[in-house]
Amino acid sequence: MHLDLTEEQSRIKFSVREFAEAEIAPHVMAWDEPQQFPLELQPKLAEMGLMGIIIPEAYGGAGLGYIEYATIIEELARVDPSVALGVAAHNSLGTNHIFTAGTEAQRETFVTPLARGEKLGAWALTEPGSGSDAAGLSTTAVRQNGHFVLNGNKNFITHASYADTCVVLASTDRSKGTHGISAFIVPTDTPGFVRGKKENKLGMRASDTASLAFVDMKVPAENLLGRENEGFVDALRILDGGRISIASLSVGIAQGAYEAALRYARERYAFGRPIAEFQAIQWKLADMATQIEAARLLTWKAAAMKDAGKRTTKESAMAKLYASEMAVRVAEEAIQIHGGYGYTKDYPAEKFWRDAKLCTIGEGTSEIQRLVIAREMLRQP
Repeated sequence: MHLDLTEEQSRIKFSVREFAEAEIAPHVMAWDEPQQFPLELQPKLAEMGLMGIIIPEAYGGAGLGYIEYATIIEELARVDPSVALGVAAHNSLGTNHIFTAGTEAQRETFVTPLARGEKLGAWALTEPGSGSDAAGLSTTAVRQNGHFVLNGNKNFITHASYADTCVVLASTDRSKGTHGISAFIVPTDTPGFVRGKKENKLGMRASDTASLAFVDMKVPAENLLGRENEGFVDALRILDGGRISIASLSVGIAQGAYEAALRYARERYAFGRPIAEFQAIQWKLADMATQIEAARLLTWKAAAMKDAGKRTTKESAMAKLYASEMAVRVAEEAIQIHGGYGYTKDYPAEKFWRDAKLCTIGEGTSEIQRLVIAREMLRQP
């Protein structure tokens, strides 16, 4: 078992770190305060190969593995979790679903421009009445004369306001529950595709999150993604990789919060010496660093298994569960170490804390992760 990055992986890690500190760090609060989605960053991300990280080079991607992917998301989140979330959603959900379940024609038509960063992707599963309960999906798709007609609503969709291509999950046979759900590739200029309300969020404010509506939207039958009624089965496989994304995002948030707290502890004097010399602060920093390392190793294990072609349902859920809850704890301790300054926007601790909480909710809540882990454990003899 290799617990260190290779020389090439380390090179990728530090090149992304340099990019994030140069191109993203100066704008973090300027994007966060007005909830500005940084569209101007997309060409720069594309130039770095970050819009198709896990997509093969033949389809315009970087052709990297999940270890590299996890490292990249962590490095982006260490500086701005909103940007990392956008890159993760584009790569592992929308683009990867089309690549994984799509036909060769669908890959060439849709994956290539997404992986090159020429277009932006979204993935629409969650609805106002069905988040964790996917069987309660109310969006419908009815086959008619060589196309499907979609009607329904989605919410909490990343990139909903700006995406060019969206993967939409809809019920094609309600009597079959989750085995009656299909996936569709939908260009967002399709008549009947309606962009809705943008959410006013606690954190991840520079990441666009909005609702969608489909009103008698006609989608060509050739845009059916995967087999009819098997869309949710494919979506579960996509979520295994997506949970590695959120685990990596969580590790990056915690790393950024920890580094901010460590820096402040060395600079802040109390009673004539840096507060880093006090045992109470040292123990907080020690616990933070230990928990981050544990979460990173859990994430790398899931990523390595994914790269090896193994099923990672349990491992991805474990990594996502532990890392997301760890990120909230570490970010909160970072605020505590900063004292009153941690509660102000003059220091980065409060933003890491605001951003961290989403990680325990998105792509399956902590409660759902525990159900997934328990189910996988009970399957074992």
